[in-house]
Amino acid sequence: MSAIPNPSRDTRDIRQGRNPTRTVRIGCLGIGRGHPIAVQSMCATKTQDVEATAAQAEMLRQAGAAVVRIAVDSEADAQALVRIRDRTAVALTVDLQENYRLVVQVAPLVQKVRYNPGHLYHHQKDVPWEDKVRFIAEAAAKHGCALRVGVNCGSVDPALRDKFPPRDKLSPMLESALRHCELLDRLGFDQYCVSLKDSDPAKVIEINRRFAAQRPDVPLHLGVTEAGMPPEGILKTRSALVPLLAEGIGDTIRVSLTLPNARKHEEVAAGLDIVRDVVAGRISVQPWRSGQLNIVSCPSCSRVENAAFVELAEKVRSMTQYAAEANVTIAVMGCRVNGPGETDCADLGLWCGPRYVNLKRGSQTLGSFGYDEILPRLKQELDLILADRKRDDRGAPLQ
Repeated sequence: MSAIPNPSRDTRDIRQGRNPTRTVRIGCLGIGRGHPIAVQSMCATKTQDVEATAAQAEMLRQAGAAVVRIAVDSEADAQALVRIRDRTAVALTVDLQENYRLVVQVAPLVQKVRYNPGHLYHHQKDVPWEDKVRFIAEAAAKHGCALRVGVNCGSVDPALRDKFPPRDKLSPMLESALRHCELLDRLGFDQYCVSLKDSDPAKVIEINRRFAAQRPDVPLHLGVTEAGMPPEGILKTRSALVPLLAEGIGDTIRVSLTLPNARKHEEVAAGLDIVRDVVAGRISVQPWRSGQLNIVSCPSCSRVENAAFVELAEKVRSMTQYAAEANVTIAVMGCRVNGPGETDCADLGLWCGPRYVNLKRGSQTLGSFGYDEILPRLKQELDLILADRKRDDRGAPLQ
């Protein structure tokens, strides 16, 4: 791998004109006011494979990642983290989804914890979300951990989602983030940042502008979730992050790409390129063009239930090229964390399980198919959509 320039040196000049956020400490690293933009990535290896996960964390650090995220979903994952921590020097953040109580085990081992407000309701449903956040914040404060309030379009708290019209996808996200910020402030915990991610670059720009206007003091982690495979995933991410960073919005970033494990460092390289371009004033980007075939696919991470997911995403892209100019969104999701939400929002969705792929048309499930069976059926459904739209464009046939 070629040498990567020091990201701190490369981002020094971007400090001027940034939003006046407070500083949040992630171990020895500072993000926010007066600090360089930090590039992050996430391990895609299974967390319980200690050697592979530690090796990947080190690979990402050497590529220039300032922070590396690891998913912890179980007691066994938390136990593996003890051994991973001893094998890498990078600042670690743990990604908690449903089992928020694991924070007491992981907080002593890492520098930051990320929780998703939209997943807090899954575990111990009779416990108010405010009590769950208090539990997380107390553990983080005890061990000097920072927090990230990670709001994702594919997994918004249903109680908030139902407050707004179905077409308004951003207001529930914004209200969720603001509510959690308000609670953390009342608890006296200020070492937190926020992320508001969507798979649509235009929505990423809008939601982060709206949040920054209301809470300019809170550092923001930027990214386009489920951006997909390179080069399209990089182009989507650049089209959102470059304008925001140029406006002074954003303090740490991740480029979320669907990649095999051996190529995860490409996320870091793409992130560093984005920051360097903004520092150099190269802020002219081509907006992501809507109205064309859009393949949304999640970044390969430890929650992927079958490694064939990454190869399947590549096959879907190749097979659907004949429809490249069609205004169709196909979501290829590797696990259940954001799979249901993203596939519901797509024209066609592939939600990949350990042995079968759940095929959906919008929110309607069409059936489960083997990995060797799914492509022909996907093509059949895509052809039906194209035929329906062609017929609509021509007008209804005469009776």
